Amino acid sequence: MTFTTRPTLQGTFGMVSSTHWLASQSAMGTLERGGNAFDAAVTAGFVLHVVEPHLNGPGGEVPAIVATAQDPTPKVLCGQGPAPAGATIAHFRSLGMDLIPGAGPLAAAVPGAVDAWLLLLRDHGTLFLADVLEPAIDYAGAGHPLLGRVGDTVAAVRPLFEEHWPTSAQLWLRGGSAPAAGERFTNPAYARTLRRLVDAGRAAGADREAQIEAARRAWSTGFVADAIDRFSRQAFQDSSGRPHAGLVTGDDLAAYSATWEAPATLDWHGYSVAKTGFWGQGPVLLQTLAVLDALDDPGAYDPATAAGIHAQVEALKLAFADREAWYGDGADVPAKALLSPRYARERAALIGAEASVRLRPGRPDGAQPRLAAHVRPGAGRRAVAPDATTGEPTVRSDGVTRGDTCHVDVVDRWGNMISATPSGGWLQSSPTIPELGFPLGSRLQMFWLEEGLASSLAPGRRPRTTLSPTMVHRDGEPILACGTPGGDQQDQWQVPLLLRHLIDGQPLQEAIDAPAWHTLSLPGSFYPREMEPGVLMVEDRLDEDVVAALRSYGHEVRLSDAWSLGRLCAVTRDPATGVLAAGANPRGMQGYACGR
Repeated sequence: MTFTTRPTLQGTFGMVSSTHWLASQSAMGTLERGGNAFDAAVTAGFVLHVVEPHLNGPGGEVPAIVATAQDPTPKVLCGQGPAPAGATIAHFRSLGMDLIPGAGPLAAAVPGAVDAWLLLLRDHGTLFLADVLEPAIDYAGAGHPLLGRVGDTVAAVRPLFEEHWPTSAQLWLRGGSAPAAGERFTNPAYARTLRRLVDAGRAAGADREAQIEAARRAWSTGFVADAIDRFSRQAFQDSSGRPHAGLVTGDDLAAYSATWEAPATLDWHGYSVAKTGFWGQGPVLLQTLAVLDALDDPGAYDPATAAGIHAQVEALKLAFADREAWYGDGADVPAKALLSPRYARERAALIGAEASVRLRPGRPDGAQPRLAAHVRPGAGRRAVAPDATTGEPTVRSDGVTRGDTCHVDVVDRWGNMISATPSGGWLQSSPTIPELGFPLGSRLQMFWLEEGLASSLAPGRRPRTTLSPTMVHRDGEPILACGTPGGDQQDQWQVPLLLRHLIDGQPLQEAIDAPAWHTLSLPGSFYPREMEPGVLMVEDRLDEDVVAALRSYGHEVRLSDAWSLGRLCAVTRDPATGVLAAGANPRGMQGYACGR
């Protein structure tokens, strides 16, 4: 029997896996009260705003993939807000910028998370808004034991809050110091915001959907939009080192609505793997799996051997190079070609016995790739001092973990399934809006301030998010939902999970617990958009002989702590028996699965 940090849970009623135990148990409570997987996911989503405020917030975003018992076809819920109307390349260039700041009001996209959660509840949930928001309102109003990492994050940005972001200092530096681990922390302003959404819904009458629609209007054209519009006009220091006002307006919120759309999919080893479209990085996983198949080498599927890891890392590098050249929110993405077997064979032919240190985008259908000047060979990059507000709070290159995004997976007894990756709107991303109890996000930093690229900044375009939930079908039925925090590492950590579980047959928890790794040999999605060619991070639990062999391939291997990489969550369902299962990441001692 293989030792795991916790059991792979099994049952027939419902399963939840998320990055915080309070979110998981709150979602499970919703299932116990008769709600379905989507009611439970919405419950968890709003609880995560409260208990992991350094990792996500109402001002952020959430993409999700859902399959319903009535229609198991996977659908993407896009809660990624676009660039506001005033976000033009010319505007940022007029401010003397060649990169969008990684924090502060200028970096904010239109908030998408709340509208997406409410759209999910309206279209596929069964409970009333008041029911699913009750746990979040209670934790925000009455308090919850605060994670130590929240206090650590606040302490890291304390000078910024005290000197430049006074509204954040008022919330997070009560008594002049960062909150302590385990302190019963309250956010009364956010509790009031949620109560006002519930009240707006109730005022619309007794109909469930009418209540949800009224709450959406209160958000997009009511008191929330008004507060964001007023606050965004104020100037605050950002990661450029200078103060600037934001660009998000009430009109931007009024014009935005979360959407349903078709996923990108890949047929693979008898499975269909679904990801978000090419406006996000999700298809990186699909391209990687396709290239591994094109290698026609069973050893390439083993994420525990040096040969397997080498093949997977090199395939990932090629996919991420294509992400830089081809992915973005536009109609001209060559999606079909990028996922074609012919193109996968072309890319697989580039993988040899030596680790590549080059950024090598391909030419799908013979098209010429386009790269930002910042990442082209020989591009000069100015040194940027470390800044605790910038980038996604994920794993540093030395393996030290500052935090991550969030994730939640749910499956219920009827066969409904969802994978969702909420993020953005971190407490350190932008000043707190005092009337609302949360800040805006900083996802605009993923755009380039250069014309003619797949991810060039333009009003109304969605930033090329790193958020990357996954769903797997077999014979038309959903069998697996999984995901992880981790920015550019999200799909890197999911590839070995799928190989271990679907190809090797490892139980979920064993696959999640296995030693993790990822490459840094790709342009970072977060300011200041750095790349470390040839660098491969591995947990030091990986066998010494494997590490030595990886170095012989030419990888610059850096050892991280034994339990430091990867934040995977996963749930499964066997359509033949109705048996459900779940596993959750032990790293960080925070994520948990529950179910029965």
